[in-house]
Amino acid sequence: MISGHRLLRNLDYTLILVAMMIIALGLVTVSSASTTTGTGQGVFLTRIVGKQLISIALGTVVIVFIMFLRYEDFSRYRRILYGLNIAILLTVLLSGHEALGAQRWIDIAGFRFQPSEPAKLIMIITLADFLTCREGNLARFRDLLPVFAYVSVPMLLILIQPDLGTSLVFFAITFGMLYVAGAKPLLLGGLAGGVFGGVVIWIWGHLQHGIWITLKDYQISRLTIFLNPWADWAGAGYQMIQSQIAIGAGGLWGRGLYSGSQNQLNFLPEQHTDFIFSVFAEELGFIGVVLLLALYFILLYRGLRIAGQARDLFGTLLATGIVSMLFFQLLTNIGMTAGIMPVTGIPLPLFSYGGTSMLTTLAAIGILLNIWLRRQKIIF
Repeated sequence: MISGHRLLRNLDYTLILVAMMIIALGLVTVSSASTTTGTGQGVFLTRIVGKQLISIALGTVVIVFIMFLRYEDFSRYRRILYGLNIAILLTVLLSGHEALGAQRWIDIAGFRFQPSEPAKLIMIITLADFLTCREGNLARFRDLLPVFAYVSVPMLLILIQPDLGTSLVFFAITFGMLYVAGAKPLLLGGLAGGVFGGVVIWIWGHLQHGIWITLKDYQISRLTIFLNPWADWAGAGYQMIQSQIAIGAGGLWGRGLYSGSQNQLNFLPEQHTDFIFSVFAEELGFIGVVLLLALYFILLYRGLRIAGQARDLFGTLLATGIVSMLFFQLLTNIGMTAGIMPVTGIPLPLFSYGGTSMLTTLAAIGILLNIWLRRQKIIF
């Protein structure tokens, strides 16, 4: 256990400050996105921003709690955590709440909980120990098969919900951690290309020949419409077109907070969740976007620095998995709002509205801080 004095002396204050700045910018943007015309501004704003503040407060408590633990002890509970992960994901499929065509949520004491979010962090913890036990034995394709089998069970349970976006995050986490664990880059590149090609062929087969696929029709449309959103401008392409208009309308300095027409006139769907970046870009412009991306760059850089200075392979893999998760979510969310990637519903870390996502990401930040605190044995 670390004493309070040592804890304060060895904290990564840059990581904390950057995370706080991203959260603050996100909170202001969520408040703007929650005051659109015709939504009952006062009540809606209070409810949305209030819930986000509660999530941030709880997440802060989680960070403090995690920092006083020994991250090395997480490996002792790998099997328990993995089993708990599977059990919760099965519960979602059996009795979860359905909304927007997907069954992804569980209602707990008036709050809607999305188990697929903490499932990502649990997978990072359990996979880090799984790979640590296989150090030096990841050079061949057959060495990777147990790893993919280990990851595939929770990933498929999430895909069945269906939640394609989170399933893709699992891929990013797995490949990032495998690379650092010692798998050959050429082998991983070939596997990634094979998976991508297989998915493309599967979707093509479904569209052309009716081959069964776990995704629903609206998800297929969202995956392919980015290639030509104007082909269905009033349907599947509507979100992407409105998002591109919002980003373009921001110009250099933006239209000002609470002044973006695409947001305030409610042209932009899901503006406080999936398309929160579009609201930010419209209201704070190119300058605001550069600032936000700079903050994310520093956040990811600090995460990589922590991974590089961790005292053991388990800590390195934990930090690598978290950085892989954050980077992929950042890349995918901004890519889909800009119209260069499919719409997958992945939130912008520490920025989008969503209690479970915020709690999970703050817990991940807590683990990074924990690894940094224990990077040298001399600290103890």
